[in-house]
Amino acid sequence: MKSSSYRGFYKLPLEERLRIISEFAELSDEESNILRNPDALPEEIADHMVENVIGRFTLPMGVGINFKINGKEYMIPMVTEEPSVIAAASNAAKMARDGGGFHASYTGSIMISQIQITDLTNPNYAAITIQEHKEEIIQMCNDKDPVLVKYGGGVVDVETRVLDTAVGKMLIVHLKVNTLDAMGANAVNTMAESVAPYLEEITGGRVYLRILSNLAVHRLARARVQVQKETLGEGVVDAILRAYAFAEVDPFRAATHNKGIMNGVVPVVLATGNDTRAIESGAHAYASITGTYKPLTVWEKDHDGNLVGTIELPMAVGLVGGATKIHPQAQVAVKMLGVKTSSELAMIIASVGLAQNLAALKVLATEGVQRGHMSLHARNLATTVGAKDDLLEQIVSIMIKEKNVRLEYAEELFNKLSTK
Repeated sequence: MKSSSYRGFYKLPLEERLRIISEFAELSDEESNILRNPDALPEEIADHMVENVIGRFTLPMGVGINFKINGKEYMIPMVTEEPSVIAAASNAAKMARDGGGFHASYTGSIMISQIQITDLTNPNYAAITIQEHKEEIIQMCNDKDPVLVKYGGGVVDVETRVLDTAVGKMLIVHLKVNTLDAMGANAVNTMAESVAPYLEEITGGRVYLRILSNLAVHRLARARVQVQKETLGEGVVDAILRAYAFAEVDPFRAATHNKGIMNGVVPVVLATGNDTRAIESGAHAYASITGTYKPLTVWEKDHDGNLVGTIELPMAVGLVGGATKIHPQAQVAVKMLGVKTSSELAMIIASVGLAQNLAALKVLATEGVQRGHMSLHARNLATTVGAKDDLLEQIVSIMIKEKNVRLEYAEELFNKLSTK
């Protein structure tokens, strides 16, 4: 049986890590080469992905190990520039294994498209009128995407809201669209565009905005974890709960708490070719949905004294269309995960976010965040000044021991030690 649990994985040479991942995910030689090739995204494809292309920008892709989610083993591709993120997530996933790993769920793939109707003298009357024509509206929208409807998707409901704004009352129509395994932005926007003239006709108002909402409250990913008190060590459970309690009542702390969660979420979203900005905006909006900015996780203690945590956040990711189907490395990343549905991908991402938060809280509540960061920062500085192999390790060791992690000092040590 395949396992994502490895001891000393980070110590292995890059080639050996790649071999293990390729074996785990059953990658072909061609797919393995795509992962290690900085030119895997050809210029001609890049030129069609965005405008005014002048080159390509490469970030490191690492792998989160030790993850067991809903009983299944995962090695998780993560693209990030920030040191310690992947190691922290992997360490937290290891801590979670004794409690059965992560258990995750997904509420479905319903996206909201908003249509703004203005210039109404009777917005509440217009709202009822729209509800009376709901079936016609749904049919008009679904006619624009028969393929989506064929596979079980399409508009499933129409909702209305009257808002009192600085420029007067306006009526907002929500099209609730099941986008299946697509993120769905193009589909829901096209539907909103198509039905706008009809809404003007039956309400007598004027339609302005027709656009999806990234606050995907009907597309929530949830995950939970139990970490044995013996795994964490005496006093650490209570220390983590104190750290969480701080974030729960203080938006200044909650912002950094949630940033740590996104340290895990965004690298997986990026690796699989999904929209990081959509996920981040939705997550932070959801954190504020009560009117006060709150943590996206909740940490508690169970009756046996073990640490238990949960996460809930909007997760509008897809496997159909966009960069997921265009970018060669994103395609390989999806294969590495072995996911077949957007719901499985969403549950994985939520679990990684929960793991990242667990790791961050443990470090903050015990040794402090700088220790791990400084080790990796020292390695980056030593690399910057040109140190390699044994000399690099020697410079890193000295900087950490002397707690003097600065570029100038790395350069001084390099000049001093390389002449010996």
